[in-house]
Amino acid sequence: MRHQKKAKKLDRKKEPRELMLRNLASSIIIYEKVKTTEAKAKVVRSMVEKVITVAKKGDLTARRKLIQILPQKMAVKKTMEVLGTRYKERSGGYTRIIKLGARKGDGAKIVQIELV
Repeated sequence: MRHQKKAKKLDRKKEPRELMLRNLASSIIIYEKVKTTEAKAKVVRSMVEKVITVAKKGDLTARRKLIQILPQKMAVKKTMEVLGTRYKERSGGYTRIIKLGARKGDGAKIVQIELV
């Protein structure tokens, strides 16, 4: 039974799901907006928020933690140099989800997740 288990499985095993979410978080950081399904966007939102919060510290420990989370070096660099300084005064709520409608093939709800 999955009573009080908050993690969404997204119909994948643990390791492929975690890598997919890390790649999606990197894409959101690099491009600042990405179209994806609503379920994936809701799950990855918390990961992006935590990554930006870590980057706001701006020290070596924060950089090493980001290297563990984000697979692309360019995402780590942008998070530390650009996003960490951009959101220095903001205390949270770095992302926005905008609903776009249903996908034509399978009817999945498509959203755009972007940095505020």
